[in-house]
Amino acid sequence: MRFKKSSPPPKKSRPGSSRNTDHPRPNPRETLEIDIEQLSHEVRGIARYRGKTLFVDNALPGEKVKARITASRAKFDEAVAIEILEPAAIRQTPPCPHAAECGGCSLQHMAPQAQIEAKQQILLDQLQRFGKAAPEEVLPPLTGPDLGYRSKARLGVRYVKPKSGGKPELVFGFREKGSNNLTDISQCLVLPEAFSALIPELKQLVERCNTRRHISHIEVAIGEDATALVVRHLQPLTNEDRSQWLTFAQAHNLHLYFQPGEEAHKAWPEAGPERLAYALPEFGLTLQFHPQDFIQVNFGINRKMVHAAIDLLDIQPEDRVLDLFCGLGNFTLPIATRAREVVGVEGILELTRRGQENATANGLANIQFQAADLTADFTRSPWARGGFDKILLDPPRTGALEVARNIGHFNASRIVYVSCNPATLARDAAELIQRGYHLSKAGAMDMFPHTTHVESIALFERQ
Repeated sequence: MRFKKSSPPPKKSRPGSSRNTDHPRPNPRETLEIDIEQLSHEVRGIARYRGKTLFVDNALPGEKVKARITASRAKFDEAVAIEILEPAAIRQTPPCPHAAECGGCSLQHMAPQAQIEAKQQILLDQLQRFGKAAPEEVLPPLTGPDLGYRSKARLGVRYVKPKSGGKPELVFGFREKGSNNLTDISQCLVLPEAFSALIPELKQLVERCNTRRHISHIEVAIGEDATALVVRHLQPLTNEDRSQWLTFAQAHNLHLYFQPGEEAHKAWPEAGPERLAYALPEFGLTLQFHPQDFIQVNFGINRKMVHAAIDLLDIQPEDRVLDLFCGLGNFTLPIATRAREVVGVEGILELTRRGQENATANGLANIQFQAADLTADFTRSPWARGGFDKILLDPPRTGALEVARNIGHFNASRIVYVSCNPATLARDAAELIQRGYHLSKAGAMDMFPHTTHVESIALFERQ
C-alpha cells in the first residue's frame, strides 16, 4: 500500500479577500463514483476529484465506491463511502453491528492483518518523511486478539430529542464518527464479552434513576482480578439511586465508584484498597492501579511490548537505567528485575506514588520514582545526576522533544522509544540522530485493533 500525507487545514481568508476558484466547490450533498488509489496516514481512502485530493472514510485502495461529499476545503475535500461498488480483497464485513456509526472503532471494514500492515507502513513513512530516517531492521508487528482486548472505556450518557419529535430518549454509548453526538449501542465487541453483555442492563439502570439526566458517563476499568464501574454524576444521587447502583454492582460482582466531582470514591466493596491489578508473569510482577489511572488498555500486547522493550535495552546486571514518562511503573518494575538501579520519572505526582506502592508491594528496593516536568530542561535536576547506561521513553502523543534535545547529557548507549504517535516519534528521531544516535530497529504494535491509532517501538543506539 502507498500512503499520502494529509494536507493541513487551510488558513482563514481575511475579510474581503478573494477565494481560490481554480476548483469548483462541490455540493456537500453530492454523491459521486470514484476509484480509491491509496491510503492516507489517517487510514482513509484517497482519490482525485475535480483536480483536488479527496479523503474518503470507509474506503480502501483499489475500490470503486459511491461516496457523499461531507466537507470542502481549499486544497482537499472530504467524503464518506456510502456504497462499495467494487470491494478490495482486504475488505471484511464489520463484526460489530454499530460499526457504521460508532466512532470507537473506525477500521472494522478492513481485515485485521491488513490493518497492522498499513500501520507498519505508516510508521516507516512517517520516520522517513519527518525524521529522514529508516530503521536498519524492521521489527515484526506485535499482534494479538482483535476483539475483547480493551480493559478501559468511557460510555457517554445523554438524553436526545428524536428527529421525529417526542420526548428525549436515552442514548448510551460512544461518540459518532466525526461528531460529538453519541451512538446508542447494545454491545461493544472490543470490550471483554462478560462486560459487553451487561451494556443493555446498564442502560436500563440509568433509565430507572431519578437523577438520570445528571449522569454524564459511565467509565469501566477491567483488571485481571476485578471489574470496576465509575459513575460520573453532575448532581448528588438520591439514596434510592445509590441503592440501585449498589444492588447492580453486588449482583454482578463489580467494584463501584461514584464520581460527583474531580475524584471518584469507592462505594463497593466497602473493605479493601481502591485498586485493580494486572500481571506481568514473565517478570513475576503484579501491578495495581486505580480505575482512573492511565494504563495500557490491551494487557496481551502490553506483555509483549514490555518483553520487547527489555530485550531491546539489553540490560546488564550493573546497568543504571532511566525510565522517562514512567507512569505507575509498567516498564520501571520489569527493568528493576534486571538492572542495578532504575530511576522512574513522571509528570503526574499521583502516578509516581502509585509506582512506589507497586515497587514496595513487589519487593523491589532498587527503584526511585521522581515527579518532574519533562517538557522543561531537567539536566540539573538531582535525579539526572550520575549518568545512565540505558534509557526508556514512553511519552504521550505530543512526544518527547525536550527530552530528545537534552538526552546527550546522559551518554546512554541505548534508548528505547515507545510511541503512540509516529509523527512525533519521527520528529524526535531526527533530534536523537543529530545527537549521535542511529535508528537501529523499529516496528508497529497492534495495541488498538480496529482503530487508526498507530503504536510503535524503536531502538536508538549510540554511534
